[in-house]
Amino acid sequence: MRSVVGIDQGNLQEPNGCMMFAGPADHYDRFMGRYTPSLAVAFTDAVGVTAGRRVCDVGCGPGGLTRELVSRVGPANVAAIDPAPQFVLACRERNPGADVREGVAEELPWPTGTFDITLSSLVIGFMTDPERGVHEMRRVTRPGGIVAACMWDISHGGMTMLRLFWTAVRRVEPTAAGEARLAGTSEGDIADRFRRAGLTDVVDGSVRAEAPYTDFDDFWTPFAFGVGPSGQALLSLSDEQKDRVRETCRDALPAGSFTLDARAWYARGTAPAV
Repeated sequence: MRSVVGIDQGNLQEPNGCMMFAGPADHYDRFMGRYTPSLAVAFTDAVGVTAGRRVCDVGCGPGGLTRELVSRVGPANVAAIDPAPQFVLACRERNPGADVREGVAEELPWPTGTFDITLSSLVIGFMTDPERGVHEMRRVTRPGGIVAACMWDISHGGMTMLRLFWTAVRRVEPTAAGEARLAGTSEGDIADRFRRAGLTDVVDGSVRAEAPYTDFDDFWTPFAFGVGPSGQALLSLSDEQKDRVRETCRDALPAGSFTLDARAWYARGTAPAV
């Protein structure tokens, strides 16, 4: 399996050339999904999702952003897609009435010009072919409609949870590549991809999210699930190295409950007339 961060990612599978998460939905919920409620609101506000729009969530995962879209435009106006069957099932169960399908960003199953707004949250970095994925998002968006995507700020360490983790990992494994190579994780990268795809009036910036933790174990345990590049990086270490990473993270965090903030880069652009 190809590694996107220089570390084998057994929890990421690539059926038919697409990247997908293999773990159960509840593992994702405890790891990254806890940021979704605040990120989904900030992202959809920045994009301008309002009632009466037909929208598509590309790479919906278990359905966190889909839920926010449903709350704004109603389930009949929401479509969503993800390559992971367990995420598709969870998204359908959590968002009854939405059109949730199994598939990949690079081959969206809807006709040209179907949607008013097509969004992708925390997914562009995991597309096997981000350029093709963006082109497909543009294709299914009507002329004058909006295409938008966001991805965690890895380049400037704005995603606190991941910054703390990768800082600790590099103390025991200095060659660990981390996630900075993923598409969209540096400022302006998504906007550049949008312009190359022919989108117009491209605007970019950042949105913020946060997640509460009851204690250090609530922070640490989800990494052991092996979700995504960071989880797989942890599983690749020896027990002694894992202990060192854990204690380095513990030293960087307060005792008791705490909240971590996170910044994501985003861009939105307008689909031109064909």
